[in-house]
Amino acid sequence: MAFSTVDFIQIVCALGVVTLLTPLLGSYMFRIFSGDRRGLIRFLRPLESGIYKISGIREDQSMNWKEYAKTLLIFNFIGIVFLMVLQMAQASLPLNPEKFGNLSWHLAFNTAVSFVTNTNWQAYSGESTMSYLTQMLGLGVQNFVSAATGLAVLLAVARGLANKQSQNLGNFWVDLVRGTVHLLLPLSVLLAVALMGQGVVQNFRSYDHVKTVEGVEQVIPQGPAASQIAIKQLGSNGGGFFGTNSAHPLENPTPLSNFLELISILAIAAGCTYLFGLMVGSRRQGLVLFGTMMAMMILVLGLSLWSEYSFGTMEGKETRFGVMNTVLWSIFTTSASNGSVNGTLSSMSPLSGGIAMLNMMLGEVIFGGVGAGMYGILLFVILTVFLAGLMVGRTPEYLGKKIEAREITWVMIGVLAPCATILIGTALAVTSSAGLAGLGHQGPHGLSEILYAFTSGAGNNGSSFGSLTVNSVFYNVLIGIAMLIGRFAVIIPALAIAGSLGVKKVSPPSVGTFQTDTVLFGALLGAVILIVGALTFFPALSLGPILEHLLLVTKV
Repeated sequence: MAFSTVDFIQIVCALGVVTLLTPLLGSYMFRIFSGDRRGLIRFLRPLESGIYKISGIREDQSMNWKEYAKTLLIFNFIGIVFLMVLQMAQASLPLNPEKFGNLSWHLAFNTAVSFVTNTNWQAYSGESTMSYLTQMLGLGVQNFVSAATGLAVLLAVARGLANKQSQNLGNFWVDLVRGTVHLLLPLSVLLAVALMGQGVVQNFRSYDHVKTVEGVEQVIPQGPAASQIAIKQLGSNGGGFFGTNSAHPLENPTPLSNFLELISILAIAAGCTYLFGLMVGSRRQGLVLFGTMMAMMILVLGLSLWSEYSFGTMEGKETRFGVMNTVLWSIFTTSASNGSVNGTLSSMSPLSGGIAMLNMMLGEVIFGGVGAGMYGILLFVILTVFLAGLMVGRTPEYLGKKIEAREITWVMIGVLAPCATILIGTALAVTSSAGLAGLGHQGPHGLSEILYAFTSGAGNNGSSFGSLTVNSVFYNVLIGIAMLIGRFAVIIPALAIAGSLGVKKVSPPSVGTFQTDTVLFGALLGAVILIVGALTFFPALSLGPILEHLLLVTKV
């Protein structure tokens, strides 16, 4: 295998389109949440107002950080309960032409938590487990509102940083509705129509039973797939309608559908950097964060491509996409906490699989999920400002707000909670018979399977090596808990920091102010993110993908 000019052009096109879309989507999102009523926003305003009227939401009512967090937690708890009940009763409900049975309590719990936390980890195969009603009313709805929830948290954090001695972080219900109605819904409709034009299935038919040329019966699944594929990509969800996700020919049939889905993975998440800059009154702040994220992604992409072209094979890859598109997708999806795949990660070279894992271990802040990547990297921004302040002996500040012990305490909780969850969960799995029972491989690759699973869960990513059997009480419950911690142990600290900084006075810039809108700060931020990830997970990575790579090199 050799890296070609065509491969290079495709990469440049993908990165270029994402870069071009960033200010466009960022500006559009700013208009949505600043109360602009022009164009498409005006057209969809009656739908927004109707939801407020039916739900009894007061559009002008503001919340402090505790009220915002409480409302968010209650909404997500109701979502988990509703989705669990729907799955455990689907056999008695309509839109189930294949007569799928009810799910077990532990699989229903894992799946409900997965989709509510925007993780979309799947311990099941969709075409053999979920009815059309469950796919649409349960999983599809959560694809929208879980993404809108992440975006709402970013808005609250940005308002807290921009506030001048105010507790007002906005209204969670208003942010949720506007994000869904004006952003996710219209973009999903456009993408779904484009995907249907490429052959992605969208119907309510029963499955087709056909005879192959060898005379063997083959079952061809059907269903409303295109609508769910669109929002799974745009909302950084990633859960596939079919078990093999975007490697399935009815979910991702052509090179063009592959490109559209690939771009959609990063589009909104990248746009959030520009949105943040506009909300805090400094485009440069957003551009520096975008540049830092893009530079880190290009770095890991280059390493993954080198490893795959040096040691990889076509095993586990779709011939219609090839090696480069599989690697590029793996980097996009693990950078954006999307979790969708168009190939088998377990079949990639050890370092390529390890780099995909490292992207998640860094906190899913290389663009990350919709909104989630931005409020996640802001924790690292505050940590970087704090460390820089210690080095020069000055009180650390960010956007004119002093960073003190309270903020740093919350930052450490938000940064370390997912890390601890990954390592503790992996330790429990490798030291118990229930955890080892699901292994598909032995040795370092077996450790990588388990480590990847808990990294994906706590990172709210949802991708997997696929060779680990996880539909068991042990993994469904433990990874479900990891997903909850990975989501809400970051959201709560982010909102608490927003509330704390929002009531502080804004200090005017001076000669000694550490600038956070420069290339130097972006480099320092990237270094802090890499150091935290490297120091925390290097021992575990050494026993998994790094050791497997060294063993592969000795054989070669």
